[in-house]
Amino acid sequence: MTVQPVSATRPFPFSAIVGQEEMKRALLLTAVDPSIGGVLVFGDRGTGKSTAVRALPALLPPIEAAEGCAVSSPTAAEAPAWSGAGRRVVKKPTPVVDLPLGTTEDRVTGALDVERALTKGETAFRPGLLAQANRGYLYIDEVNLLEDHIVDLLLDVAQSGENAVERDGLSVRHPARFVLVGSGNPEEGELRPQLLDRFGLSVEVASPPTIEERVEVVRRRDAFERDRAAFLRKWSARDGKARAGVMRARAALGGIGTPDEALRDGAALCLHVGADGLRGELTLLRAARALAALEGEARITRAHIRTIAPSALRHRLRRDPLDEAGSTARIERALTELWG
Repeated sequence: MTVQPVSATRPFPFSAIVGQEEMKRALLLTAVDPSIGGVLVFGDRGTGKSTAVRALPALLPPIEAAEGCAVSSPTAAEAPAWSGAGRRVVKKPTPVVDLPLGTTEDRVTGALDVERALTKGETAFRPGLLAQANRGYLYIDEVNLLEDHIVDLLLDVAQSGENAVERDGLSVRHPARFVLVGSGNPEEGELRPQLLDRFGLSVEVASPPTIEERVEVVRRRDAFERDRAAFLRKWSARDGKARAGVMRARAALGGIGTPDEALRDGAALCLHVGADGLRGELTLLRAARALAALEGEARITRAHIRTIAPSALRHRLRRDPLDEAGSTARIERALTELWG
C-alpha cells in the first residue's frame, strides 16, 4: 500500500467524504476500467460533487509516459513531433483536468502559439485541455450549462478518440482519450441527449438525510479547514488503501469470469425497463466486472448487476408520460419484478 505524501495544497481526501456511496463507487469503477465511460453526477449544491472529483487523483495509479510529452504518450515513438517528448519513459500522475465554463474553443482544442509566431516566425501548436487530459480525466462542473459549440466539439472527440485542429495554418491531430466527468444541478437545465448518452454512469446525489450525517460532514470539513496537515495525515492511510484496491482490481480485471447468466440478466433488465440501444448492456457488463474486481470476486454475479443497475441505466430510459415515477424508482421496481 502506498500512502500519498501530505501536502498543504492537497484537496479534501476522498475517503473522508461522508455518505454519497453511489457517487464514490462510480468514480472508483472508472478508475478500475476507464472503458466504462464517463460519470455524470447530478444533485443539490454542496453535496460533495466537485470535492469527490478533485480528491480522485490521490487514488489513481500513475501512468508511464514519455518525459515532457504534452499528450502523455506511452513512448517517445508514439509522441507527436510537436509534443516536446524526451526519450525517457517516466511515471507521472494520471491527469485530472478541469474544463471551466466559458472557456474558448482554442483553449479546449489547442491553437497556434502566437508568441512563437511573433517572436520566431514559427508556426507551432500550443496544446489545449484535450491534450492535457489524454489518458486521464476531463472534469466539467455545471456541465448542463456548457455552450453548444463546446458540447459539439466534445461529442466529436469522444466518438473518435482524437482531437483535430485545422486552422491558422495548423493541421494537427493527437490522441484525446479520457474519462469524462460532469456535475451539475438539474434545476439549472437538462443535458443534451447526445452528450448524456456519452456518460457511462449517471449518479444522483442529495443532501445528507440524517442529523448524524450532517453533523459529521460539518465536523470533518471544519477539522480540514482548521488544520489541513493534521487532517490529511489522519486520512492519507485510508486513501492509500483505496488506491491499492484500485490497483489490485485493475490487475484482476482481465480474469473476471462473465457467465452467460450474467449477460442474460443484463439483457433482460434492459428490455424490461426499455433502455435505448445496447449501451446499457455494455455498461452494465463493464461496470459489474469492475465492481467484482474491486470486491475481490472471481466472477460477475446478479448481485453486482443489481448494485450497478441504477447508475448504468437511469439516464437511458425513454420518457413515459403515463409513469410519474422517476427513473431510479422505475429501475428499482424492475429489479423487484424480475428477481424479487
